[in-house]
Amino acid sequence: MRQKRENVRNVAIIAHVDHGKTTLVDELLKQSGVFRAGQDVAERVMDSNDIERERGITILSKNTAVMYKDVKINIIDTPGHADFGGEVERVLKMVNGVILVVDAFEGPMPQTKFVLRKALELKLPVIVCINKIDRPEARPDEVVDEVLELFLELDADDAQLDCPFVYASAKTGVASMDSDGNGCSMEPLFETIVNAIPAPEGDADAGTQVLISTIDYNEYVGRIGIGKVDNGSIKVNQDVVICNHHDPDKQVKVRVSKLYEFDGLSKVEVREAGIGSIVAISGISDIHIGDTLCSPEQIAPIPFQKISEPTIAMQFMVNDSPLAGMEGKYVTSRHIRDRLFRELNTDVSLRVEETDTTECFKVSGRGELHLSVLIENMRREGYEFAVSKAEVLYRTDESGKRTEPMELAYIDVPNEFAGAVIEKLGQRKGELRNMGSISGGTYTRLEFSIPARGLIGYRGEFLTDTKGNGILNTVFDGYAPYKGDIQYRKQGSLIAFEAGESITYGLFNAQERGTLFIGPGQKVYAGMVVGQTGRSEDIEVNVCKKKQLTNTRASGSDEALRLVPPRILSMEQCLDFIDTDELLEVTPKTLRIRKKILDPTLRKRASFRK
Repeated sequence: MRQKRENVRNVAIIAHVDHGKTTLVDELLKQSGVFRAGQDVAERVMDSNDIERERGITILSKNTAVMYKDVKINIIDTPGHADFGGEVERVLKMVNGVILVVDAFEGPMPQTKFVLRKALELKLPVIVCINKIDRPEARPDEVVDEVLELFLELDADDAQLDCPFVYASAKTGVASMDSDGNGCSMEPLFETIVNAIPAPEGDADAGTQVLISTIDYNEYVGRIGIGKVDNGSIKVNQDVVICNHHDPDKQVKVRVSKLYEFDGLSKVEVREAGIGSIVAISGISDIHIGDTLCSPEQIAPIPFQKISEPTIAMQFMVNDSPLAGMEGKYVTSRHIRDRLFRELNTDVSLRVEETDTTECFKVSGRGELHLSVLIENMRREGYEFAVSKAEVLYRTDESGKRTEPMELAYIDVPNEFAGAVIEKLGQRKGELRNMGSISGGTYTRLEFSIPARGLIGYRGEFLTDTKGNGILNTVFDGYAPYKGDIQYRKQGSLIAFEAGESITYGLFNAQERGTLFIGPGQKVYAGMVVGQTGRSEDIEVNVCKKKQLTNTRASGSDEALRLVPPRILSMEQCLDFIDTDELLEVTPKTLRIRKKILDPTLRKRASFRK
């Protein structure tokens, strides 16, 4: 017989990037008494990963739990970037409702629409939290209307439309049921969670059923499966069968060696967990996302939604440059292969395919940010490898025509830069769908439909064109017929002519040809890209050239040479910059751009063949 477990609530916090999800979780943790008095607590405590802390974004979904009165509230903090949408999609099966956080000034943004659609499809009840009401330009009442319009656009049912609205300032730790925001604590939000989110239901007497939605990894205990107990209970030392809805042949008998529940930021070991509990299970090496743990007497896998397919791909290959193997700890194809396939254990929206050669792997993901975070993680772990320019994944429709992934780009820019943005995106096959005025008429909001490949390498240009004042957000918008060729880069590369060490004299002569990426005293090799030219074609320069010394002195010949400081590119800027005939060489210490074909004669022949 199905019954409710009234002392538990399971909720996910979903929102567009930078709308304040992680800060909101911080306040819920603080006000529920998770931290002791006087404890030094980091800001955005849920962003535990180094890259998350550096970039100020959430990449991985994370679980926590707080006690409010007698109710245990399991909270899942999710990413806001569209590139990590796979993280959001899979955790929604673990919860009974969602808190949709919307910025009181920006209103619903592309990712708000994406994550809300997923929640509504699963018929989950929604609490709308209008956050940042303390912003000077906040417009909570208008944002409420925009959210309701979004609900109607996504075909929400009457129960979902009748959702509660809470107004909060996560930064100051207050929430209220009125838009004036005169609250004094987060209590109104806690009360709304307890009253509006249904208690988990299940049959306590039925066989065990636990759907694994997340995989964690620990060096000491190995793989840890995290999921919700849907039916029955799960105990330590219990024999269970791993099965999968999408793989009927999979049935593996295993034993539960350790069982944990979440309490604040830590996992607490328990002997048994009942329906509605979110548990972490260790000691099972063959456990994957989407698997169900069942009693051997009653094997019934729980359906798991199909994760959206990747849209762009890169080639990851063994570094074969003349400077290969000097800085990396793991450099062979076996190391790279093992690391990429290990990433598949925890990232459901990534694909890794082997190619014709053993030294190259095709890695597909949801966007440039998705893949650049993987590259950065591998680099920090001591891997050395090379990657190609990101390319979109094309498809063929029923009529045999080539189709390509499209993106909806929402752009907020000061009025004076709108023309430059429209012109650039027009060249990249973007179509302007909407144009309106926001923020009291000082900013323009543009809505474009643009091929995903048209946005590759554009973000750096966009920041330059808008002097850092523009905001660009994108969301996947399905496949459409191929829009025609796009020229990615209008400027050529400065290519090193010979191997050696860069010298001030050679760099001084080279800097007249364009912008340099390197300074003096750096190792270079023939075919390495050392800068960008002002022209459309590539130019070879000798940055290792020394001044010929004679015993004759002339006035002015020994004056100090002044070098323009080099432009140091970040990982994202390098990935944006490289063209289709170039590679990015990634090592734990250095990023180098190079031509795929290092030999200048062979490179020339290859360009003629095209």
